[in-house]
Amino acid sequence: MDSLCSIQKQKATERHHRAEVMIAGEQLRLRLHDGKLIKDRRYHLRTYPNCFVAKELTDWLINHKEAPDRETGIRLMQKLMDHNIIHHVCDEHLDYKDAKLLYRFRKDDGTFPLNKDVKVFMRGQSLYETLINAEDTFLKVREENAVKYQRTFLSCEMVDWLVQEGEAANRKEAVELCQTLLEHGIIQHVSGRHQFYDSDLLYQFRINFRRRRRLTELLSENSLRASSDSPDSPFCLRKLNPEQNSSSFLSVQPNKEIKLVSAVRRSSVTSLAGGANAYFNLSPSLGLLPAVECNPKSVLKRPITNEELLTPGAPYVKKTLTIVGDAVGWGFVVRGGQPCHIQAVDPGGPAAAAGMKVCQFVYSVNGIYVLHLDYQTISSLIMTGPRTLVMEVMEGIE
Repeated sequence: MDSLCSIQKQKATERHHRAEVMIAGEQLRLRLHDGKLIKDRRYHLRTYPNCFVAKELTDWLINHKEAPDRETGIRLMQKLMDHNIIHHVCDEHLDYKDAKLLYRFRKDDGTFPLNKDVKVFMRGQSLYETLINAEDTFLKVREENAVKYQRTFLSCEMVDWLVQEGEAANRKEAVELCQTLLEHGIIQHVSGRHQFYDSDLLYQFRINFRRRRRLTELLSENSLRASSDSPDSPFCLRKLNPEQNSSSFLSVQPNKEIKLVSAVRRSSVTSLAGGANAYFNLSPSLGLLPAVECNPKSVLKRPITNEELLTPGAPYVKKTLTIVGDAVGWGFVVRGGQPCHIQAVDPGGPAAAAGMKVCQFVYSVNGIYVLHLDYQTISSLIMTGPRTLVMEVMEGIE
């Protein structure tokens, strides 16, 4: 049963990512139309409507800070090609080439594939927009177990509304629709513990369709997928020597060695599976050292379960930390899962200034209860959330 639930959650996460790619692609398409970058273009005595020139678009991505360099811009557009959002006008090129070639959004030429996943996504978006625009909407911020959740609804309220609005013929059909939305990662139980039932359980729209996406978010999926083989690998959130073009981050613990790890930009998460003893001592030339992947030993003296943390009278206290990220991140490392813990804190970073300490357990991220989640999911919540991070942590009473 656990294996089946894990597979279902994985599929929901994959579908959720595809939905995010579609939203980001559509937001980009509208911006390019507004900027007149998409227009009818003539090539070899033939006119191609609603096209853009690949090289011009790469320039646009860099100028509008959607990509730091041309290589990243190419990867972003290749991601859209892989998801059938854009294509070469004659389908002669399967890869996105940074050249004077014409590409087009499939939505502009009517070739966007309307498979089941896309239809479910469009249905979910339509329901979300209708609920958000309603004057007496029941889509609200609600609290459960002292945690506030955004875009929430009671399942029985949703079922009632779907039947009343003619979105479903009866309650059974409404439940089946909501179950499909849940399976596609569009809605979820607030703590991820339940499938969809016609009851008073609290659910939320997992996708905020109106949030402005940064295109670089689309590149995080590969990092998450690569790190899935190493469930205890940490992710790092502070860049080493940001004034230089270094791709390394620091994983720092107070009174410990500096660990240099290979990583990516703030907007994505890195897989750090590798040698467990690749440590470097702090030195003035640290930024010149080669990047080395590492998976350091956990700072916990022993594994801690959620039951231990939540048992009445347990020697743990909950604290709320507000961390304002700087230009290079938030300055901490999360590791493990169910529960995740703070593996390292940069003494000079925003997290340390907010009171974060090694060995604290992550209780919630931006109002979302996360004790039952692994570090990959938590990292995604952090990376795609606002710059000001609100975290609830639990720490042992000394």
